[in-house]
Amino acid sequence: MRIAIYAKHFSAEAKPHVERLYDALNAHAVDLMVYQALDRFLKDHCPEIYNYQVFSNHVELNRLAPDFLITLGGDGTILEAATVVRDARIPILGINLGRMGFLADVAKTEVMNAVQALANEHYRIVERALIEVETDEPELHIDFPFALNEVTTSRKDSTAMVSVNAYIDGDFLTTYWADGLIVATPTGSTGYSLSCGGPIIVPQARNFVITPIAPHNLNVRPFVIPDNQEIELVVESRNDRFLISLDSRIHDAPRGCRLRLKKAGFTLASVQLKEQPFSSTLRSKLFWGVDRRN
Repeated sequence: MRIAIYAKHFSAEAKPHVERLYDALNAHAVDLMVYQALDRFLKDHCPEIYNYQVFSNHVELNRLAPDFLITLGGDGTILEAATVVRDARIPILGINLGRMGFLADVAKTEVMNAVQALANEHYRIVERALIEVETDEPELHIDFPFALNEVTTSRKDSTAMVSVNAYIDGDFLTTYWADGLIVATPTGSTGYSLSCGGPIIVPQARNFVITPIAPHNLNVRPFVIPDNQEIELVVESRNDRFLISLDSRIHDAPRGCRLRLKKAGFTLASVQLKEQPFSSTLRSKLFWGVDRRN
């Protein structure tokens, strides 16, 4: 079994769990690969962890051809890892060293059981859709124009609202007067979109949700559409520039820039170690139904 590890660093409190993960991988004679930033961190803080190969980008990762990629951190670490995995079809298993852990749902205390499950093939693969961004704007250069959670357009260097003209399959939908606009996948529906009043969508649904950020036109609400439709956004602003973010990657774009958003031609494979209904995840992560009377 060949396994890659993606992280940049971890806290002192997490060190014993990472060491147990390393011991478990060694016990299964795993060929180990480590992300370059983590390699530097390990050399400074965990010299007892050694004997692995190093990769720094998606080309090197593809050449090493791991069976799985394990992330150490939270959901943000998985979003970063997606930019390295890309369309390589390497299944990602997230070990939660952070807080929420919707995607990184393996507890740090369960690292040894997680390695055992991978070795025994006791897992299933969940396919997660991504959004692809296209534009004809020559100033906008996006190295990896895909987002696992959401694509967001927002104001830049101003407190003034932006106006976002939205089209669905070429038909005009509306103009959003707001601080910005979110287009989220089902995976991203429990992230930024949720905090702006968007609905929760089950991961296997084939939808996108369009959610305005602090809209001034109060009769405009989040809007769910099938993911086989193309969304076009044209952002106008008092400033010459606005921001577009793909998950945590932020780009600067000129006003009037046209963005075309559609479902990517590939999915991200995430590893689920146990059957857990989405309703159970909502109760454990969002504390649905938590009440002293229950």
